[in-house]
Amino acid sequence: MDPQSITSTTIAAVSGSTFYVDTSDIGSLTSGSFAGIAHLLDSIYYFIMVPFLYIALFAMFAGIAVKIASILSAPAPSFSLKTYPVRKHPTLAALGDTFAMPQVRKHKPLFWFFLMWFHVGILFLILGHFDLFPAINIMPPESRHMVGAGFVGISVTLPAFYFLFRRFRGQDRQISVPADYLLLLLLLFTFLLGDLISWGNSWTTNGFVMTKADFASYFGILSSFSFADPRTVLHGSHYHFIVLHVLLAEIFMVILPFSKIVHSFFSLPLNILRRK
Repeated sequence: MDPQSITSTTIAAVSGSTFYVDTSDIGSLTSGSFAGIAHLLDSIYYFIMVPFLYIALFAMFAGIAVKIASILSAPAPSFSLKTYPVRKHPTLAALGDTFAMPQVRKHKPLFWFFLMWFHVGILFLILGHFDLFPAINIMPPESRHMVGAGFVGISVTLPAFYFLFRRFRGQDRQISVPADYLLLLLLLFTFLLGDLISWGNSWTTNGFVMTKADFASYFGILSSFSFADPRTVLHGSHYHFIVLHVLLAEIFMVILPFSKIVHSFFSLPLNILRRK
């Protein structure tokens, strides 16, 4: 056989063998990389859904406590805070000032309408989330929907859009700072993700994401401090939306004590003080 032919055949065989081994190695590396990324994402998701939620709640309550302590320890103002005219029942008048907001209704009726709608929506939103704890059953345990069946989400999302857009015009634009826009966007996307989860249950016959019973199981994990993986009770590919929704809510809880919104917690005590 021609030596040159032997050499060419040998080189071809060696090259083919080398190419085969390299392809196998690349495939193994790729599979290992995907497995590593999936494990990393699972760890991040678990941290967001369980430990970070406890951290966010602690940060929120601790921050509010510090805020209250700083207000109580502040020196008394040198001027009177009293509101006139004096009412016969100052506590009832303070309740009216806080929850009915008559001055806002008088000067900005459209803003007042969205404020009232938003506050009612927030009240039912809180009730709906408390209803997810296994011991509370405002909605039947077998129900696929939370309180309001999606309407509560609309009641907070539409006003949030209004609050955001009104800051792009007039005097509201002049007094707004970047933090105001970021906070409203954070709230808005939190609500939108919640809407997606809620409305999705009616997109197909069997449900789009998870039912009230599934979320109750997750809240059971949180309330029992078992630190179990929520993936064991929240099944489905749309778990990613749940994680994003919880993450945005946690970020909001962490920054709440340092935002303007926290001042609303002191509206009633301050109005009672002004009316006395």
